[in-house]
Amino acid sequence: MARAILLVLLFLLSWILYLDRAAISTAKDLISRDLGLSNDAMGVVFGAFALAYALGQIPAGWFADRFGPRLTLTVVVASWSVFTALTGLAPEFATLVVIRFLFGLAEAGAFPASARAFYTWLPPEQHGRANGIIFSGSRLGAALSFPILAGLLDGFGWRVAFYVLGIPGLLWAAVWWAWFRDKPAPVAKTANRPLAEIFRSRAMLQVMGQYFASNLTFFLCLSWMLPYLMERYDLTRERASWYSMTILLVGATAQWVSGFLTDWLYRVAPQWSRRGPALGGFVLAATALALLTQAGTAEMAVALFTLATFGTEMTISPSWAYCIDIGGGRAGSVSGAMNMAGNLGAFVSASAFPALARWNGGDAGMYFVLAASLNLASAVLWLRMPYKERTL
Repeated sequence: MARAILLVLLFLLSWILYLDRAAISTAKDLISRDLGLSNDAMGVVFGAFALAYALGQIPAGWFADRFGPRLTLTVVVASWSVFTALTGLAPEFATLVVIRFLFGLAEAGAFPASARAFYTWLPPEQHGRANGIIFSGSRLGAALSFPILAGLLDGFGWRVAFYVLGIPGLLWAAVWWAWFRDKPAPVAKTANRPLAEIFRSRAMLQVMGQYFASNLTFFLCLSWMLPYLMERYDLTRERASWYSMTILLVGATAQWVSGFLTDWLYRVAPQWSRRGPALGGFVLAATALALLTQAGTAEMAVALFTLATFGTEMTISPSWAYCIDIGGGRAGSVSGAMNMAGNLGAFVSASAFPALARWNGGDAGMYFVLAASLNLASAVLWLRMPYKERTL
């Protein structure tokens, strides 16, 4: 029962995290109009979050390993909720960039601390589905942010919308502090490897490299996809919001499929447990991204975005399960390092998409080709991912 409550709470955590994170994409046109910001300036705003989120990963993971997920998650969730609300107070560009940077630093601790909680509370054969469940919450949060924010924006404006979004996280932090404990009945584990040895290993370098490509692809859904659909296919915000929500909801189903497939393979073919779902996902994503260059209608683009997102999402659960495998009691630091590399990919995505489109006469095809190439390279990395370096 306690493990079920843990999964429910971390599912809700992930939901709130992405609800707060994706909100700025829906509000992008209103914020840019109100503050007089260009697309390049909004790219800096998106990138400030991604850079801070990446830089905060390893310190946050170390903090979770050292002081436990209870304190870590209480502090970071309360902090990012405050910065979510403060986004609505931003009077001009520089302040908005600083607030979104601090928001990114605060959010950095969420998933490394969750990975550390999974290591302590769950056996390895449940790590796939556990990560699938919580990351599906993140996609549901991102998906529902589009219609929720569309309603708040139309009814109250973007500033009030961000004030309201700060409330759920503060409530969650209070519940987490009251209920969670860092040391439940112990699950048998093996001795931990030195962190420096893990960071130097081929397994660590490869899992970081593939996560760079994964986040470069997925972050597009949280930043430029909705504005791209509106501008490229002349859609209203409401229609583009529903399309974007559909894409992310399908991505959430991929989390469950991949998570349960990862655990099933752990029992029947453990050498393919992490590798198989990730390899297949990257191949699917690369194919869809390459075809996006030929999408002539909004419906075709949405269908291909959906396939690309589904493929990318198939790689998430095995990636985090693999980090717990090789990290053991240092799962927070190791998963934080992987997530840092991934969010450097998100940082590149935030700035590269408008830049490549501008250089190519407004056509985003160059970005899609770049992303497809990186996804294909990541499939090769997973094919060669070491199996024997696990610490199970």
